[in-house]
Amino acid sequence: MKYETRQFADAVVMTPATPATASVIWMHGLGADGTDFVPLVPELRLPDSVAPRFIFPNAPVRPVTVNNGMAMRAWYDIYSVSLRDREDAAGIRASAAAVHGLIDRECAAGIGPGRIVLAGFSQGGAIALHAGLRYAQPLAGILALSTYLPLASTLAAERVAANHAIPILMCHGLNDPIVPPDLARKSLAALQAQGYAPQLREYPMQHSLCAEEVLEISRWLVQVLPPL
Repeated sequence: MKYETRQFADAVVMTPATPATASVIWMHGLGADGTDFVPLVPELRLPDSVAPRFIFPNAPVRPVTVNNGMAMRAWYDIYSVSLRDREDAAGIRASAAAVHGLIDRECAAGIGPGRIVLAGFSQGGAIALHAGLRYAQPLAGILALSTYLPLASTLAAERVAANHAIPILMCHGLNDPIVPPDLARKSLAALQAQGYAPQLREYPMQHSLCAEEVLEISRWLVQVLPPL
């Protein structure tokens, strides 16, 4: 599948050569931007029958406490390396609201919510989980890479029944020094405790992606976004 790539102030958008039948909204990690995962799209080798539009939004620039207050693109502030000792609830919620706005924009463009996947890496994956589980209409799936479940203690009160059965694929590195694999496993357990059925795939890598993982992501996207 060939794509036209256009860069806007708020996002990079990759539009398929054939009319889009789905959308993947993919959030980057801390300090990166919307261009970060653009090169991955050709590597997914999606069949022509699956023609999603890829939206790679830019996080706002903000000071990040754990990085000595340096300003960078971040979906929320991080106060310590332990990640969940103290969480930036306001920042997480603001970014999730922005993602909900992107979903609404895709719906207005003719893509139904059931054909929209939220994806993200690290911080971006945390936002994908938070936003997807709280969206009012059923989505196609959540792809959470090298990440964890933020504000886990609020999920029981805030989750939306429409996405109770949403497919969730989590992928994580066994040697990840940034988001320890144990945190991903605890997030998996927290989701299971709330009745979700996430899948967790672990790979011998650090805070990154690997070829085997890319193949699994491609298979999963075809599964949750079947040809119309």
